[in-house]
Amino acid sequence: MSAFTIRRSAVIPASASTLFERVNDFHRWVDWSPWETLDADLQRSYSGPDAGVGATYGWSGKKAGAGSMRITEASAPADAAPGRIEIDLRFTKPMQANNVTVFTFTPQGDGTLVEWAMSGVNDTLFKRLFAKVFSMDKMVGRDFEKGLAALEKAVAA
Repeated sequence: MSAFTIRRSAVIPASASTLFERVNDFHRWVDWSPWETLDADLQRSYSGPDAGVGATYGWSGKKAGAGSMRITEASAPADAAPGRIEIDLRFTKPMQANNVTVFTFTPQGDGTLVEWAMSGVNDTLFKRLFAKVFSMDKMVGRDFEKGLAALEKAVAA
């Protein structure tokens, strides 16, 4: 088995609490998530609380595949302490995978350093071969970069 972590970060000119609230509510991901625009007919479902621990978001689409996310940890930023959101990410199509996604929000000057990371394990022969041929870091990393740029635009609007 081979483990992987994909990580991107950006300093966004907004408070850590503003950014935390935007990411902590899956209903607001439509404003910035790089995958929300892949399918015009993307099917979305929400369950649990509106935001925070237990909030769940499911999706299904032709290009976006299918899966779900559930917030398992949400610690709001306080004073100079960073905020943190941990998400259990499960893909069901086009292939099955379980990953952990973590966002951290660290105040930095007049803005916030937002880090977006995803970790997982290539636990099947197919996934290990796929990872040797295609750079997950480059593929998913580009999406993270687009998402962070869109998050910055969303909070500026």
